[in-house]
Amino acid sequence: MDPYDGDGDYMHQEDDWDRDMLLDPAWEKQQRKTFTAWCNSHLRKAGTQIENIEEDFRDGLKLMLLLEVISGERLAKPERGKMRVHKISNVNKALDFIASKGVKLVSIGAEEIVDGNAKMTLGMIWTIILRFAIQDISVEETSAKEGLLLWCQRKTAPYKNVNIQNFHISWKDGLGFCALIHRHRPELIDYGKLRKDDPMTNLNTAFDVAEKYLDIPKMLDAEDIISTLRPDEKAVMTYVSCYYHAFSGKQKAETAANRICKVLAVNQENEQLMEDYEKLASDLLEWIRRTIPWLENRMPENTMQAMQQKLEDFRDYRRLHKPPKVQEKCQLEINFNTLQTKLRLSNRPAFMPSEGKMVLDINNAWGNLEGAEKGYEEWLLNEIRRLERLDHLAEKFRQKAAIHEAWTEGKDDLLQKRDYETASLSEIKALLKKHEAFESDLAAHQDRVEQIAAIAQELNELDYYDSPSVNARCQRICDQWDALGGLTQKRNEALQRTEKLLETIDQLYLEFAKRAAPFNNWMEGAMEDLQDTFIVHTIEEIQGLSTAHEQFKATLPDADKERMAILGIHNEIAKIVQTYHVNMAGTNPYTTINPQEINGKWDKVRQLVPQRDQALIEEHARQQNNERLRRQFANQANVIGPWIQTKMEEIGRISIEMHGTLEDQLSHLRQYEKSIINYKPKIDQLEGDHQLIQEALIFDNKHTNYTMEHIRVGWEQLLTTIARTINEIENQILTRDAKGISQEQLNEFRASFNHFDRDHSGTLGAEEFKACLISLGFDIANDAQKRTGIMDAEDFKTCLISMGYNLGENEFSRIMSIVDPNRMGIVTFQAFIDFMSRETADTDTADQVMASFKVLAGDKNYILADELRRELPPDQAEYCIARMAPYSGPDAVPGALDYMSFSTALYGESDL
Repeated sequence: MDPYDGDGDYMHQEDDWDRDMLLDPAWEKQQRKTFTAWCNSHLRKAGTQIENIEEDFRDGLKLMLLLEVISGERLAKPERGKMRVHKISNVNKALDFIASKGVKLVSIGAEEIVDGNAKMTLGMIWTIILRFAIQDISVEETSAKEGLLLWCQRKTAPYKNVNIQNFHISWKDGLGFCALIHRHRPELIDYGKLRKDDPMTNLNTAFDVAEKYLDIPKMLDAEDIISTLRPDEKAVMTYVSCYYHAFSGKQKAETAANRICKVLAVNQENEQLMEDYEKLASDLLEWIRRTIPWLENRMPENTMQAMQQKLEDFRDYRRLHKPPKVQEKCQLEINFNTLQTKLRLSNRPAFMPSEGKMVLDINNAWGNLEGAEKGYEEWLLNEIRRLERLDHLAEKFRQKAAIHEAWTEGKDDLLQKRDYETASLSEIKALLKKHEAFESDLAAHQDRVEQIAAIAQELNELDYYDSPSVNARCQRICDQWDALGGLTQKRNEALQRTEKLLETIDQLYLEFAKRAAPFNNWMEGAMEDLQDTFIVHTIEEIQGLSTAHEQFKATLPDADKERMAILGIHNEIAKIVQTYHVNMAGTNPYTTINPQEINGKWDKVRQLVPQRDQALIEEHARQQNNERLRRQFANQANVIGPWIQTKMEEIGRISIEMHGTLEDQLSHLRQYEKSIINYKPKIDQLEGDHQLIQEALIFDNKHTNYTMEHIRVGWEQLLTTIARTINEIENQILTRDAKGISQEQLNEFRASFNHFDRDHSGTLGAEEFKACLISLGFDIANDAQKRTGIMDAEDFKTCLISMGYNLGENEFSRIMSIVDPNRMGIVTFQAFIDFMSRETADTDTADQVMASFKVLAGDKNYILADELRRELPPDQAEYCIARMAPYSGPDAVPGALDYMSFSTALYGESDL
């Protein structure tokens, strides 16, 4: 037993006392100063002090006062007389009180104290110090002295130049005192500047700092400690015990403050996450709101260039503007899931976003955006096809109209001439034949007029922007055609009336006219066909045009023979005119076509043939390049599409399999995510090929079933899926570490979840979730039946297990409101793990936080703002002050704050 233990034999203490005084009288000086300072540190609380320890305690009054202060109890009423008997009575009352505390006083009597015996007085004070300052110190069930020594050793262990083995020579260099202060209040001492060879500075530094900042009076002199070979152990113990009491009280306050800081930090972090979610959701919804009207705008442009610009703007939207928003949407879902997990782990209510900002609302808005986007791209491509068709038809209309107008020019004047009235018979016959040839030519042009009208009609149906001018020109042509028909009919009737008067007819002229007219029409049609623009989209189409052109070229030799035959007729006419001196030798009365015109048109046809050849060759090369682009895109798309599908399936398998620890699964997924991100250049390369295809106006690809839209959507889903899967594993690790769930429990939960997730979707429906809970032996009973173990036959038949649990709809509805707060009708594995873990784990509660606040408040039912600012960091102290309601209890003081209602509000049990 420790000789200085309050329950020990103080006779041995007295012997030790006498021996010590004989060995080193300097100890008495140290004890006088130390014990005097110790007594005064308590007596000043009562407004008094002592100067001489053996003199000021002789009447027993201050001795009784000292005991009342350090014990917190009232002693018997002291005697106020000045006589010796009164003093002895007071000292005996003090000694009796000490003995009532279980202390055996040996050889210490009231008479020695009254007589001013210094040795006995010091022994009595040491006994008081042992009982009231040291005896209650206990570290790991050690005695008071050993506990205090062990506490000093542990607190100074990190300091290499400090080695506390006792309460005398271990403290001579002063570093032990400085280490204790620095360990608890590092801002008070710059420990790095202290030197072991300068004990005077070290001791004075510790004594000054302790007196100034820790309210510990100077009980020792640095000179005495240094000059004494072995400092007084009792004096050192007394002084060190003051350090222990000063810092142990501070440690309790720090522990309480730390608990409150931890709770407040969690609450502040959650509030910041909520604000971040609200802002990110608002920004994303606002962007969707602005973008959808742009995608739904179907106002067509009049030119191909304008529509191509719209397509380019849409490509910029898909490449530049939408991908960051896809990432924001994915991050928003991840933040929401992480926030809900943290709220569950900290025993807070689930976060409910503002109206219209739920994850489901954002997903619905995103779906509307993608619907508008898909329709917009399809509309753009259709409009480009329409404008391309319109441009082709408009050019064809202008060409045919120009040819027709050129042909009809002057025809109405010719038909209105009355030359037949003064013509001879031969001239009449010639005019008649010429008119027949004109009618034949007119009939030949009927198809062109019908084609012009059909093209104009198609331009109207396709909503051509310049339809008014086209309609006006078409109407002029049709009106002129009708007029020509009427004039033709009138002239024919006039010539028929005079035909009987004319008998001479020049058969050669007539034959020339009859053969020249169709040949001329054939050449005009050939020139029109050779100059006609064409539009094709495949190699087969251009090959068809080339084949038709080759067939046309094969007819040229026969056409040339016909030309030579017609020219032969004209030569024969010329020969006859020259031979018989016919007046009409230089003209043909039956037709306006002459050999020069035929030869000119024939030469024109021969010139157009190689030009047509070159145009077909160039178009064939363009179609070959288009085919190369189709195959190039298809070769990549046919690899990337199945790759994306395979990766999606692999991620699905990884998310439901149970290979290794969660950390192993997380590492595997992150490596998997890195390999997927490294695949991005191939997607970009495919985007480049897709842009080349669109710029080449290629609208179909028979070599693949994948479109760029399929690849884009698949890629975005792949990135979103891997990010969500990683987030689920991270939340599982967070839940496991916070709740103390073992790997075996997680494997059991996962196995049950996978068993009932029959469609491998990663979620459970309500009925699947209910069956999963039952299979784990979870009790979901109704009210009175809950946890009774009672099960009737119908329940047993429903559960299909011999677990002995009842399944109630009311309890199950309560559980579903926890695991599915958004009421989507599904339960994710993370929500399932959160629910199972919270059934067995414990977290900080409102009662624990209230108890911590009560420590800071000094056991009061309220707390003051100054106390919060003293114990908590500034930001968290102000956070509490701003949110705590005023305290209104019967013991309230000005500025009192209600920490109890604040603590319950932190856990959602009341309004904050």
